[in-house]
Amino acid sequence: MNGRLHDIYRPVSERLADFSEVERRLGRDDLAPQASRCLDCGVPFCHGEGCPLANEIPDFNAAVAHGDLRAAWGILSRTAFFPEFTARVCPALCEGSCTHGAHDEAVMVRQIERLIVETAFREGWVEQPAPRRRLGKRVAVVGAGPAGLMAAEALRRGGADVTVFEKNRAPGGLLRYGIPNFKLEKTVIDRRIALLEKAGIAFVCGTEIGRDIAPAYLKAKFDAVVLALGTAKARDLAIPGREKKGIHFALEFLGSEARFDTGEAATRTVSAAGKDVLVIGGGDTGSDCVGTANRQGAKSVTQIEIMPKPPASRAPGNPWPEWPRVFKTSSSHEEGCVRAWNLNSKRALGEESVEGIEVEEVKWGKGPDGRMGFTPQEGTVRTIPAQLVLLALGFTGVPEGSPGDGLGLARTPRGGLVSDPEGKVFAAGDCATGASLVVRAMAHAKAVASDVLSALA
Repeated sequence: MNGRLHDIYRPVSERLADFSEVERRLGRDDLAPQASRCLDCGVPFCHGEGCPLANEIPDFNAAVAHGDLRAAWGILSRTAFFPEFTARVCPALCEGSCTHGAHDEAVMVRQIERLIVETAFREGWVEQPAPRRRLGKRVAVVGAGPAGLMAAEALRRGGADVTVFEKNRAPGGLLRYGIPNFKLEKTVIDRRIALLEKAGIAFVCGTEIGRDIAPAYLKAKFDAVVLALGTAKARDLAIPGREKKGIHFALEFLGSEARFDTGEAATRTVSAAGKDVLVIGGGDTGSDCVGTANRQGAKSVTQIEIMPKPPASRAPGNPWPEWPRVFKTSSSHEEGCVRAWNLNSKRALGEESVEGIEVEEVKWGKGPDGRMGFTPQEGTVRTIPAQLVLLALGFTGVPEGSPGDGLGLARTPRGGLVSDPEGKVFAAGDCATGASLVVRAMAHAKAVASDVLSALA
């Protein structure tokens, strides 16, 4: 085999009819030859340069290539506590650093990881290892998203008694309420939560710190507190008409669908059915909005981005083994979407409800100060019809008045929370580092858990 498998998705007509995961279940026969490609590597960059969790990728690939999936699971589970999540939602930074990718196509590490973990679940190999010793210390984790779950499990393995507080009705955070079922089915989350509970982690859901429980209570009742709040403050679009009905943040839309899919809500609070949908923002969250809108029966879907269209191949300033900043087409884009770049949104049109967004083409370049900026292009103003506008512009930090403020944590210049080891209050994941990837939030939380255990020793 000289390259990757490219036929990894269910047919478009089939997957648009449901919210099930879009990827086909690739088996050992599909992926063992793919894993064998890894054995040709001279100097692997994937697990050092590429993987935030430092997964031992060449080792588990070798085990898969030799048909020993039990050994592969042992290798993978040493560093990855929840590989069933990253095998579905991680953009596979390791593949960007794959040595094959320097001259050919990268090895399909993410799909191999999924084969290993799903085989492990099916065969009954998955368990939460018992801690080597008990510390007799109680730790509260606030937030049950990727960082909170990783911190909780790392602390439990280190011997702490862990209670996780979550404001939503069920654990998972972004995994449950921000990532669609067609990328991560929620039964996958429930399966792992059941194991964490069996191992001794307590989950207190439907409880918001700062509203239902005072932050000071946690500090008084627990030996340490870990805040894994994410970055709930979405970047807004300050244009005339922003207040019109039908303009929503992306997570309002995705969370509405998630709650409807699981039966947590009887109806969708935001629906794309029969509407022209405009997604503003070209990242992964925007792509998720595209896929969700099409499944809900949107009349049309358009996605726009103010930045230029990425190049088809690596630019000179983006060499291997850096993550390739190149043009990508997601499975959602393949299902039906008009895409455009270099478009600045100027104002929302309509009476009480939005009917369209007026946009203008822009040109990017360096200004006199050497910084990149854009210049509006005369005669390019036009209107994109839309009765539903979804803002997928990223996140700007932790809102004021968060539990971190209640516990006296300082903030970074970008609004992130700064841990206070002396006070035994720690910040983990996006609320500390800024909005990033699930795998990076997990890696940061794992490191913070180590700091907590050191402070408790």
